[in-house]
Amino acid sequence: MDITDLLSHFAVALGIGLLIGIERGWRTREDQPGSRTAGVRTFTIIGLLGGTTGVLAEAAGTPLTLIGAVIIGLCFTAFAVTFAIMCRDENLADKSYSATTAIAGMLTFLLATYAMVGDMRAAGAGAVATVCILALRTPLHNWLSRIKEQELRSALILLAMTFIALPIIPDEPIGPFGGVNPREIWLIAIVLAAVSFAGYVAVKALGSQHGTMLAAAAGGLVSSTAVTASNAKRAAAGEGTPRLLAAGVALATAVSFGRVIAIVTVLKPELLKLIAPALAAAILVALVFAFVSAYWRGGGEDQDQSVEFKNPFGFWSVLGFAVLLAVIVLVGRALGENLGATGAIVGALALGLADVDAVTVSVSRLTPQPLTLGDASLAILAAVVSNNLSKIAIGAAVGRGAFAIEIAVMAVLCFAAGGLAYRLVALVVPA
Repeated sequence: MDITDLLSHFAVALGIGLLIGIERGWRTREDQPGSRTAGVRTFTIIGLLGGTTGVLAEAAGTPLTLIGAVIIGLCFTAFAVTFAIMCRDENLADKSYSATTAIAGMLTFLLATYAMVGDMRAAGAGAVATVCILALRTPLHNWLSRIKEQELRSALILLAMTFIALPIIPDEPIGPFGGVNPREIWLIAIVLAAVSFAGYVAVKALGSQHGTMLAAAAGGLVSSTAVTASNAKRAAAGEGTPRLLAAGVALATAVSFGRVIAIVTVLKPELLKLIAPALAAAILVALVFAFVSAYWRGGGEDQDQSVEFKNPFGFWSVLGFAVLLAVIVLVGRALGENLGATGAIVGALALGLADVDAVTVSVSRLTPQPLTLGDASLAILAAVVSNNLSKIAIGAAVGRGAFAIEIAVMAVLCFAAGGLAYRLVALVVPA
């Protein structure tokens, strides 16, 4: 590289050492000079040392040759051994067992070296990430001291479901009528678990009132059905007042209606004149119901301060619910196959019990042929109605009692407002 590039890479190497050194120096700022292994100056020099090692390695050949790799390995070994010994002596003097400074010094050396022989932007990003982790020591330790065993176990299960199991699950449909994709079913299970876990975290962090509403709004972006199932289980377990949990379902429902409008806007805007008024009316009713229930009808924080959560989510119940939705999808496809407009509406009713978005996408693609705009709008709204009927069923079967009544009232009010708006539009707008 020319002198300009060389100086640029050296500047990044020096900046890496300086950045990490500032954090390390601030951490030990009250120590007496000479009582610590490394501070801001030492880490800055480590950055320059790593950069110099990279230059020597590049001098042996570009791209990096075997000789260059050996140079880096030997220099790093010499530095790591020396620095580790110094950190060990510091720990003995302080009677501590921390290896953070030693690891940070080694990482600084390697990042600075990589800034010379690799992508200096990636090296800089690594340095920033390192400093963030080092600076968050106290919050991380406080968080770990408060975490419970079931919370850690649930988080690990969710991570394993997402990053270990998901990549190896088949992504091909299995069964008749187009089959069911096992990967999609597993994704449903992940969404259900994630919504439950997010709600658990939000309530613990923000309190029952604001946490429940925030988690419901976020969950509604993915699956209002999952929010309903999660809140129904909370209601049955006594983890929150039924009114507040139902308010969360209402908010998630409003978000789900908005998702349908957004999908139609992108795929088939011609349908908006028929379905947007009905969905907008339902959104307004659901939002009013949510905020009246949460903040004006005694669903607030003072009733929920003693809530005891038993578990962020139950793995087997989540998986069982996902399988049930898969069965519904299969039945819906069987009903809707090769039956024309009537079949599309019947299939939408069945599929809508599990997933409105999939129905909206598929129906939008079937217009104007073989479905007219009027048939397509009816099919989409049928799926929306069906999905909210499933919420009533979940509330009655799982949440029961006051929660089920609240969900039923919310759904009926949405049906009434949406149906009235659709009827008025049908009188003045030709399909």
